[in-house]
Order: sequence, then C-alpha cells, then structure tokens
Amino acid sequence: MKDIAGRCVLVTGGATGIGAAISHAFAGAGAKVAVHFHSGGPAAANLLQQIQSEGGQAVGIGSDLTHPGKAAILVDQCVTALGGLDILVNNAGGMVARRELEDIDDAFIDAVFNLNVRSTIHCCQAALPHLAKSGAGAIINVSSVSARTGGSPGSSIYSGTKGFIATFTRSLARELAPKNVRVNAVSPGTIDTDFHARHSTPEKLEATRKTIPQARLGAARDCAGTVLYLASNDLAGYITGQIIEVNGGQLMA
Repeated sequence: MKDIAGRCVLVTGGATGIGAAISHAFAGAGAKVAVHFHSGGPAAANLLQQIQSEGGQAVGIGSDLTHPGKAAILVDQCVTALGGLDILVNNAGGMVARRELEDIDDAFIDAVFNLNVRSTIHCCQAALPHLAKSGAGAIINVSSVSARTGGSPGSSIYSGTKGFIATFTRSLARELAPKNVRVNAVSPGTIDTDFHARHSTPEKLEATRKTIPQARLGAARDCAGTVLYLASNDLAGYITGQIIEVNGGQLMA
C-alpha cells in the first residue's frame, strides 16, 4: 500500500476500539492521521504517544460531532494540522443504549441518529471539497452486521441507522464518482471491544461466538486491513459502492 504513505487521513471516533486500530494502521502505513475523539481524551493521548514512538505522524482533535457545525470545524482543523485531506473514515458511532420498542422515545431516536447518521452526513459534506481536490479521494464508512440481520433485541434504532449508512454509501458512490471520490464501507461483525462490554453480556457474546465459523469474536485490528485496502487507490481504485462484511463468516453475503 505504498500510495497510503504521505496521505492525509481523518478517522472519526479514532481513539478507541475499531477506530484506534484503524488510526494505528494508517500511521503504520506512513499516512498523516488526525485522530478524532469526543470523551476518549486519555485514550487518544496514549494512542498518539504510541504512534509517535513508532515514528508515525498523528494529531488528536476533540469534538462532539452530535452538535451542529462541529463536523465542519473538525474538518477545518484536520486540514490545517495535516495540510490537506485525502481519506475520510466515518467510524464515530454507537448504540447509546439497548431499548426495546415500548421504551423508545423521540429523544432517544434523535440521540442515536445524531451520533450515527447526521455526524456521517456532515463529515462527508465538510470533507468533500478537500477529497475532490485530492484527485483520488476516498470515504470509508463503518456500518455493522446488524444492518443486514436487524441486530439483537434492543438495538432496532442502532441497526436502522447502520442500514442507512450502507444505503448512503452506495448513493454517495454514484454521486461522487465524477469527482474521483470513491465511497465504500466496512461492516464489522461482533468485534470484542468496549462497545460490547457496555451493551452485551458475556453469555450473549459466548452464544454469538459459537455461531461464527471461525469460532472467535473479531478483534479491532481485523477491520483495519480492510479499511486500508479500500483507501488505497492502487489496490482498490476500481472499487466503489461496496459494503465489505468483516465477521469471520457470521454472515455470508
């Protein structure tokens, strides 16, 4: 992936979990990385120290992307810090909480949509002029296996937002192709991160593990290689509008 070296990358939610693995992998490939975080300041500091100790280039930028206007400010800060923007990874997101149908209210719907949907839309909007200027821009969104399966009880709104991300990815791929911006997504299966520590019991995770052909939960690093592949114009220059499932065979598309 020699064409990754020297490119400017923004990873939203890039300080923990899958995002941290993606940030670390880009830096290891020689990219200049802006690691976005919200509440993960200490994790971001540790990640930046690790990247820099390995000779990588990275900066941390804190922002709450659920607030209007914050995405545009984040992108401007990234461009100023790195000198441009070639690759956008929309990884920021989350379930917020498990709520079954009778407990869902408008405030909860707004919270989940703001975190998973509006932040992605706004980051794409703010990044587009820079990605188009790049000449080989790439957007990689992060969906979820639950976009296809519907998820487990209590995750209906989250799963719905991830289904939106998958459809949005395909729509943008058609729209932005004339601007030489490719748009793809990775769709992680059950990845052993703090996400599931918060929202899934050990018993649920073990039951899920038994259904996976590779007989293990995913690790955050399992997603990073696919993201780098999709970002590389040398390796994936003719790939756009695709949702790549990364799940150990949990779902075979």
